[in-house]
Amino acid sequence: MLISICIGSACHLKGSYNVITELQQLMEEDSFGSQIELKSVFCLGHCQNGVSVQIDDEPTIYSVSKDTVKDFYYNTVIPKLKSNN
Repeated sequence: MLISICIGSACHLKGSYNVITELQQLMEEDSFGSQIELKSVFCLGHCQNGVSVQIDDEPTIYSVSKDTVKDFYYNTVIPKLKSNN
């Protein structure tokens, strides 16, 4: 699974590096982390929302913050990984 995280100006100001750091920590804590690759991108076109995050090439762009990253990881990322296995 490829998770793309926007680090463009708007998302940077909204905490993209905090989201990346939190995701890296969550990935290190469980066995699913080895199945995930994080990638920084410069714009996903949803600058008005929180930090923009995309999973693989899905059309959905998620709005994630430091406060919601755990929920995103456990309720969105992990179920998608499990359904692909």
